Parts: sequence; C-alpha cells; structure tokens
Amino acid sequence: MANPVRTVNSVDRHPEPFEPRVPVVVHARDPISREGALSALDRDARIEVRERKSPGGVILLVDHVLSQGTLTQMRRAVGGDGSKAVLVLDTLQDDEFHEVVSYGVSAVVWRHEATRNRLIQAVLAAARGDGDLPADLLGRLIRQMGTGASPAVGGGPGFPTYGLTPREVEVMRLVAEGFGTAKIAAELCYSERTIKDVMYKLTTRLNLRNRAHAVAYALREGYI
Repeated sequence: MANPVRTVNSVDRHPEPFEPRVPVVVHARDPISREGALSALDRDARIEVRERKSPGGVILLVDHVLSQGTLTQMRRAVGGDGSKAVLVLDTLQDDEFHEVVSYGVSAVVWRHEATRNRLIQAVLAAARGDGDLPADLLGRLIRQMGTGASPAVGGGPGFPTYGLTPREVEVMRLVAEGFGTAKIAAELCYSERTIKDVMYKLTTRLNLRNRAHAVAYALREGYI
C-alpha cells in the first residue's frame, strides 16, 4: 500500500538543505505582545528565535506607537553588523517613517494586520534585504509627494543630495510597489544578480541603510 502524501503548510515548511535559519530577537512594550510574536515565529522552521541579537539577524519591535523607548531600542539594536529591523505599530507618522528607515528599519507591519503569516513574511523579507511596507503607508507618501507637501530635494536630515540613474529609478519604482528581487528581475528582464548589484551600488553610493530607506529617499526626492 502506498504511503499517504503529507501536505506541508508553506509557512511551516522545512528550510532547504544548508539554508541558514534567520535569527530573530523580539522586543515588545508588554508581555502579551511579546508572547504573541514569539508564538507566531517560533513554529516556523526558517526562523530561529533568540534572546540576544546576532550579526545579520532581525530585530522585531512591537509597540502601539513609535515611543521614545522603542526608538532608543531600535537605535541600539540596529548597528553596523548588518542587522535588520521590523516594526509592528498601530500607526506611524510620515516624518517618523523617514526617521526610522534612516536607522535601518526594513519592514513595517500594522498591528491590526499582524497575523502569523504576515509577521513571518515581514521577517523573511527583511532578512533577504527586500523590505516590506504597508501599501497604505506608501500610498500616503506618494500622495504627499503629489501635493508638494514633501520637503525639497536634499531638504531633510539623513538624506543625500545625489541623483538616481534611469535604471535605478525603474528598480526603485518596483521596490515601492512591493516587488521582491526575483519579480523585479523578471519585470525588467534583468538577472537577479543585476538587481542586487543595482540596489547595492545605489544604497552604498547614497549612504542609505536598506531598501526601505531607498524608497523613502526616492519618494522624498520625487523620483517615484
């Protein structure tokens, strides 16, 4: 008799051979939020929950608003070791968004959307360097650009005054729409290596922390 076929949930799937697990540290304002986040992440085979951050790992910060305590914790957590940060909040003001991405936040998740799958998606995207931002937050920033409410070129702290090449603008437009590296490569008919190279050179040249910071820059300067 043939063995029954076992269906594996996409979220709970085992990592590919030799695929390293993503180390994640959770910081939360209250114990209930922390336990909820830990429970959501701990059952996924691609994630390793730790008590202390690891170089290149992900820090998940859960709060209601961007409090001074959360901001201080974020600044301490995201240093020069390649760590990424994911913020889970009720709300985030536009000026706060520009500030947090300059410190290394790779993804933002609204608390009312913070299901298990959504948290895992954000953590894995941050670990890959793709970033993950809510559509309404991006839409709000785009509308702000359209009304001229955003500061002029080079007008804000944490943003360089250099420009983007046409290819970088194409890539950033798709990043802002939520596309990952593979989808951007397919859309623009480039290799994934080329897209990664474009992003690396862009963020290095402009001294940007990650893709979220690059999106904020491109929006603020009117490129997208």
